[in-house]
Amino acid sequence: MAQIPIVPDTLSIALQNQTSSSTVYAYITGQAINNNNRVALLQSDGRTVYYPDSPPNNGTPLARNVAIALGAPGNTVTVQIPQMAGGRVWFSIDRPLTFLLNPGPGLVEPSVTNPSDPNINISWSFCEFTFNSSQLFANISYVDFVCLPIALTLTSNNGIPTQHVSGMPEDGLARVCNGLRAQTAADGRRWSSLIVQSNGEDLRALAPSNGISMNPSWFATYWTDYVNQVWARYASTALTINTQAAFGAVNGQVGSAGFLDFGAAGTFAKPTALDIFSCNTGPFATGANAERNVIIPRLAAAFNRSTLLLANSFPNGVSPANYYQNPTTNHYARVVHAANLDGKGYAFPYDDVTPDGGVPQEGAVNSGSPALWTIAVGGQNAHA
Repeated sequence: MAQIPIVPDTLSIALQNQTSSSTVYAYITGQAINNNNRVALLQSDGRTVYYPDSPPNNGTPLARNVAIALGAPGNTVTVQIPQMAGGRVWFSIDRPLTFLLNPGPGLVEPSVTNPSDPNINISWSFCEFTFNSSQLFANISYVDFVCLPIALTLTSNNGIPTQHVSGMPEDGLARVCNGLRAQTAADGRRWSSLIVQSNGEDLRALAPSNGISMNPSWFATYWTDYVNQVWARYASTALTINTQAAFGAVNGQVGSAGFLDFGAAGTFAKPTALDIFSCNTGPFATGANAERNVIIPRLAAAFNRSTLLLANSFPNGVSPANYYQNPTTNHYARVVHAANLDGKGYAFPYDDVTPDGGVPQEGAVNSGSPALWTIAVGGQNAHA
């Protein structure tokens, strides 16, 4: 008889300081599923949940201390969380992070694109999770930027094997920055401009979509020739998207009007650099058409991985060995994957698109019977 997943009401998280600093803080935020999805933050004791009230003004400080001190290098602090949606576990080194409240309440989170953000010169990162009545799902993410290495380990009940996502080693940011500088030296594009420094040292590396959001001219023509080649190819042959859903395989072709036409799923205009890197603007913006919405991730992933000239069927027509091989590709994603010890981690929003039976790229753990979730920050002792 199949074992029935047993999801507890609360979950233990072991937070490990694998940095060289004794001043490391963790923060846990999300929406409390069993408390009307209220904004929720774990307080500094790692047990008590803080549900902020709506403040009268924007930018109101929190009324509770939500910084969980992790102690000396090698130390582990175990905390307890309720079921939460849209969760994040944040880490900062040397200084605490500032979270603020807007009326609602709305939580004002740290930003890497707002120069006036109080956290702009702090070294910080996060991982993401959802913990509900069905499962814990968690992943590391570089969709916005790269900074601190984070690794995930999930142990479960019911005999489920332990899952591990290695993240980057201690020098992961340096590896990414070196890779971006090398790519700029090779093609003259703005990859090295994605590196943000503080006091003359590399602080973080922004994803291209964030670089473009602050500097619209960056990469403006980067994808033009590649997109034109794709459009020319599929003017004379069909592009097949396996939706990996009820819609099955859907064929599209570039018509006389210059749009990639998928029939009932609608048409796609030529994407811009921002459309490709962000995966959510222009032709890649989702809407009410369910068939179109499952084509978008697979088409956007094929652009970021530059595989559309290698086969006619996606995602099943190519494998990870084919990704990022074209000179015009998402080199940020290529460099980020190379810097992770197991090659995994979301480097763009649809990095979880995988061929049927293929190797996942996104760096996630999940279980319907979670027992202990361990999160290590800093990259010391990182292993695949």
